[in-house]
Amino acid sequence: MTVKIAVIYYSATGTVHELAQAVAEGAASAGARTRLRRVAELAPDSAIDQNPLWRRHADAATGIAQAAVEDLAWADALAFGTPTRFGTPAAQLKQFIDQAGGLWQDGDLADKPVTAFTSAFNRHGGSEATLLSLANVFYHWGALIVPPGFTDPAVYAAGGNPYGTSAVTGPTGDGLRAAALDAARYQGRRLAQITTRLLAGTRVTGGNTRAAEAEGTPQLT
Repeated sequence: MTVKIAVIYYSATGTVHELAQAVAEGAASAGARTRLRRVAELAPDSAIDQNPLWRRHADAATGIAQAAVEDLAWADALAFGTPTRFGTPAAQLKQFIDQAGGLWQDGDLADKPVTAFTSAFNRHGGSEATLLSLANVFYHWGALIVPPGFTDPAVYAAGGNPYGTSAVTGPTGDGLRAAALDAARYQGRRLAQITTRLLAGTRVTGGNTRAAEAEGTPQLT
């Protein structure tokens, strides 16, 4: 079974873009079809031009397809990435999410596995708050949140955030950059694996995957 995963993100200076690529790579390594999509930039050129890193990434990112609501409908599972903005998602990602009201109303986002990742300048710069803020959206959708948890050494190596991969972009985060990408790959792989099990009607018990059948029809137990 091939699952479809959309990795949808906003990145200003490129860090979240790198994480999003890693999440997509991890999902693909588990056999998933992936779509890597960036949301539209809302900031004016006058603001972007004040930060050379922002301008450089904005110009480089034009080759990445822009996210559409149809990507949410297409995917079996979703991964969202955003830098933290005062402990909340960036306005660009929130504006995209706000377009999903029709899918939510029709129930098309219910039961979809979803995960999130982020970055901040400082280790305690609001990463966990940002991920928890996104979780509030997922609750309203009725989506199934798939966090990395403390389920793999890669999570610990990247700083130990069980809510989702969180990169540190400031000076103290230099040594964790590669570790954060590894954690993001693991997060994407885990999302793909969990989604495959859900769609196949299987569960994990004692480290083994087994199918549960009732009246001849595979379903979750």
